[in-house]
Amino acid sequence: MRKLLALATAVAAVAAVVAATRPQPAEARATAEPFLWGVATAGFQSEGDAPDSNWRRYAEKKEPYRQAVDFRHRYAEDIANAAAMGARVFRFSVEWARVEPRPGVVDEAALAFYDDVVGKIRAAGMRPMITLDHWVYPGWAVDTGGWTTDAMIDRWLTNARRVVQRYAGADALWITFNEPTVYVQMELTNGGIKVWEAPAMFDRLVRAHRAAYDIVHELDPGAPVSSNAAYIPAVQPVLDASFLDRVRDKLDFAGLDFYYGASLDNPTAVHAAAGEFWKVKPQPDGLYYALRYYARKFPRLPLYVVENGMPTDNGKPRPDGYTRSDHLRDHIYWLQRAKADGIDVIGYNYWTITDNYEWGSYRPRFGLYTVDAATDPALTRRPTDAVATFRELVDGGGVTAGYRPKQDPGLCSVVDGLHSCLHPARLGPVAPLG
Repeated sequence: MRKLLALATAVAAVAAVVAATRPQPAEARATAEPFLWGVATAGFQSEGDAPDSNWRRYAEKKEPYRQAVDFRHRYAEDIANAAAMGARVFRFSVEWARVEPRPGVVDEAALAFYDDVVGKIRAAGMRPMITLDHWVYPGWAVDTGGWTTDAMIDRWLTNARRVVQRYAGADALWITFNEPTVYVQMELTNGGIKVWEAPAMFDRLVRAHRAAYDIVHELDPGAPVSSNAAYIPAVQPVLDASFLDRVRDKLDFAGLDFYYGASLDNPTAVHAAAGEFWKVKPQPDGLYYALRYYARKFPRLPLYVVENGMPTDNGKPRPDGYTRSDHLRDHIYWLQRAKADGIDVIGYNYWTITDNYEWGSYRPRFGLYTVDAATDPALTRRPTDAVATFRELVDGGGVTAGYRPKQDPGLCSVVDGLHSCLHPARLGPVAPLG
């Protein structure tokens, strides 16, 4: 989710010039349901058979896309694997480029595919978390200006209404835009917009989200809606000013994606500047600070960790011996610490159920199930150590009361700016998640 820390900091400069409205937060819509353990994936990154889109075109200058991990034909296996781990939520995206390959032309076979995805998720006892836009839009929309034009808002909303109407009543959780600030940054990086067009793109994403929120509540009453923010240490308040603060009255929960921390004794985030994300030392206590930040910002909204995961270098073990299981347990520990301190966290999704196409490369491996997309024609799903760990955590409601994280807390974390240095997280006992 991704995952592009270095480039995202450039968005801070753009976001600083965006005027942010700050309406009052909506009333909390938390429920008494059990904690929502989930897994996540995304259309272009996993489906294969990619139709013409902005990202199909961007990929022509990157590592060959091939067939990704062929979720298009292997989704039943991936959904079954998620259910076997005890997941209660399966996040995926409905690809606008697949559903509407030409302006006004709807591909019913594509919709039938997504019908079956939703059906199998429900049959497996899970809830779908449906993302309407995971950074991908049709090639014909590119050719008519994409997010540089106001016309894009109505085109996007027409598709959003189509999708919401089709899956209303499926007990879905809805995500409008995946990581809006990184969406803008990716469009900047890949040439979809120019620097001076970034503020207008933020404005259009805000307008589209606000309208989509109302569409969901009209067509799928009671279904929760959000947009997940990519949490970037130290600069998140500036990034939030560009989007999240401007839609705070149109959120039913606050969704966040957390991958990397930063502290005085952990300078490894510099590796992200070279795209070597597997060299960044994880800082699990940063999740606690990120949750605490949003609990202060949105005191009446429940929080959901929409993405969290760890990349490895082509599936190789980390030189420091830190495993995917260690990473998973440590982050869940800090989530439980947040709950123990009264923070209303209702769910956690692991990114991702399988390795996939990480926006130009198969080298970063985030999957609970690893897949050698570039070298294995069979695209075999092979479980990592964290598959059994995920099941163990679901069954136990998280880590045990006396668990001690493998990764020590950072010295003066700056995930939440100076606040996280002055008010450091405390190690201590935890209680099971609901």
